Amino acid sequence: MNVLIVGNGAREHAIAWKLVQSTKLNKLYAAPGNGGLSQVATNAPIQSSDIQGLLTFAKDNHIDLTIVGPEIPLDAGIVDAFEAEGLRIFGPSRLAARLESSKAFAKDLFKKYDIPTARSETFSSSNAALEYVSDIEMPIVIKADGLAAGKGVTIANTIEEANNAITDCLDKDIFGNAGRKIVIEEYLIGQEVSVFTFSDGKNLSDLISACDYKRAYDLDMGPNTGGMGSFSPPLFWNEELSETIRTKVMLPVIRGMENEGHPYKGVLYAGIILTTTGPKVLEFNCRFGDPETQVILPRLETDLIEIALSVAENRLHETAIRWSNKSCVGVVLAARGYPGGYDIGFELHNVHSYKPDSIIFHAGTRFDDEKQGQLVSDGGRILTVVGRHEDMDSARELAYETIARIGDESTYYRKDIALNTRTKLEME
Repeated sequence: MNVLIVGNGAREHAIAWKLVQSTKLNKLYAAPGNGGLSQVATNAPIQSSDIQGLLTFAKDNHIDLTIVGPEIPLDAGIVDAFEAEGLRIFGPSRLAARLESSKAFAKDLFKKYDIPTARSETFSSSNAALEYVSDIEMPIVIKADGLAAGKGVTIANTIEEANNAITDCLDKDIFGNAGRKIVIEEYLIGQEVSVFTFSDGKNLSDLISACDYKRAYDLDMGPNTGGMGSFSPPLFWNEELSETIRTKVMLPVIRGMENEGHPYKGVLYAGIILTTTGPKVLEFNCRFGDPETQVILPRLETDLIEIALSVAENRLHETAIRWSNKSCVGVVLAARGYPGGYDIGFELHNVHSYKPDSIIFHAGTRFDDEKQGQLVSDGGRILTVVGRHEDMDSARELAYETIARIGDESTYYRKDIALNTRTKLEME
């Protein structure tokens, strides 16, 4: 089969890494791709938001299956456009993708189908929102309704912080259309976990979980980022917790979306917080997570093309999906200064795996013709270095041994990914 991956991050490189293991694969393309993807796929200079350009490319290159990485093309209706032309594609429709692209839509669905989540109210008027927060207990969470590149969430500890977040969204339009409506919800305390399942609109696969690190620096300090590392499986994950989340969260969402006339097909990613009163949903994402994909796909033993086909063709129940018991730890190498201002174009050295179970997934990289084809940085998050082993400590050691050979004065990475994970849970 000829397969097209839409996207250009480490998530997409991890997808490609898994796809090339399939005996079903003929040619692999990535649009727009990156330096690492160019080593296993043919990159096409088409942005992931260019739906018509991607559709034309798919037709011209006889693409049998397209797999969508990021959320923007899903929200733009890439699945609808491809399916209208009879092309197989892995991902939810635009209306189903509202689980991620509209927090207000998701909250309404949760209330209707009794899915556990934080108490919340939705506002489009700043006056009403300001009046509401003047009389509630802090801290609270204020979220822009739409896609805001991970920057649309504020944890307000004071009335002043809450007021600023409200006016920034509703009056100053700092997030544009994404912030024309906001959700204000209670602040929940507990361990967070990312949970993934495949769905063909009716059926679910077994759940797989990971934990990620959003803050830039050790001990969860510094600004939020797109993710600085992750690990899988969490030490606290067990069959009882998996079944609880499956029956109280995942199944009701899939059934609810089907009832609403928008069956959900693809990979469903729930951000869950484990509170003293049970698991609750923080948010849904409608695609593979980043950096979680880099630690869950190395545990996947089933052919990813077969999974994607079974989802696209509504026969997931016929596919047995198997996961390895091995542990995976992923550490992100970032440009110094990220997520603020940072340089690009500096040379990257020693970017290859030193041991069989260390894997390097490229994010912001490219090969520079002006530097004799040298690999250079091309983004804030540059690489995800993954260690895979029978136990978490060994996987972590392998990841850090590898990343230490690559990092230099132009880069940085957190030193505490998957460190003392049991203590981290107890502390939270």
